[in-house]
Amino acid sequence: MSAVHYFNQMGWVAIFTGTETEIGRTVHVEAWDPVTGSALVVDPQRGALRAVSDYPDFSHLERADQVAGVVPGGGWRAYWEDEGPDGTPLTEQVLAWLITAKGRATAITVDATGYVDTADSADRFLAPGEDPQERAYEDGA
Repeated sequence: MSAVHYFNQMGWVAIFTGTETEIGRTVHVEAWDPVTGSALVVDPQRGALRAVSDYPDFSHLERADQVAGVVPGGGWRAYWEDEGPDGTPLTEQVLAWLITAKGRATAITVDATGYVDTADSADRFLAPGEDPQERAYEDGA
């Protein structure tokens, strides 16, 4: 439903294309090397921070949103016109709103199976108690 959206403390992620022995991946930047200025990521094999430029499959860095706060979902729901089974409407509960350092609010939803995702692609958000059909009628649909 949603496009890839990254959140982390540093505000950056490293993108790796993969090699014959490793798959492509996205890794959170954990720090910046104070001498070289290189982005550092955790190397799980070494158990230490390592410069992204040390990896042969490093591609580039992308900005990530920095979470400044979290607000409960408060009964709001995300609504998609045609994302349900057979192109039917789909509604998911907003679990929480992530508030970024830039003041953007991103809805985090949870589906019936417990899968958590952002709702950036929702067609609209429904206030607590709002019926999606009533609003569609008011909008002239």
